[in-house]
Amino acid sequence: MPKFLRITLARRGVSCVAELLEKDAPRTCAAVWDALADGPLGGEAQHAKYARNEVYTMVPRFAHIGRENPTVTPIPGDVCLFDFAGGMLDAAFKADQGIDAEDGAIDLAIFYGRNNLLINGDVGWVPGNVFATIVEDLAPMAEACHDVWRSGSAGERLTYERFDPDIR
Repeated sequence: MPKFLRITLARRGVSCVAELLEKDAPRTCAAVWDALADGPLGGEAQHAKYARNEVYTMVPRFAHIGRENPTVTPIPGDVCLFDFAGGMLDAAFKADQGIDAEDGAIDLAIFYGRNNLLINGDVGWVPGNVFATIVEDLAPMAEACHDVWRSGSAGERLTYERFDPDIR
């Protein structure tokens, strides 16, 4: 039976539904699903500087998964997990995100448009684990994500939670 997530930009009041890709990324899906057992995960929304059409949030590290179903060229609707060790994150960014005391962090990201390339000027290629795909409401989420780029992310939260499509 497929499992689903609801992904929400809270201030903009927009959500989409993503299906977990359990056959392609079983370890990542299990780790995310387990992390959501006690409720939603999320934090301040950020729009990517380098990747292009990406909105993400950083959460405390809930697992060490390793690479699984990796990509450096995500497509619209991809939902990716990045596991950053503490030394990979800039100190000012860690302080800004409230994760400065952590040994690393998990980046949960959605990609809403084409022509993404996961390369960072400081560290090079940054593969992400594609663990879900958006199956409902990509278009309104893409519009809201683009607004995060144009209008700013201040005050916006991106959250991920388990979703049962039979209970709407």
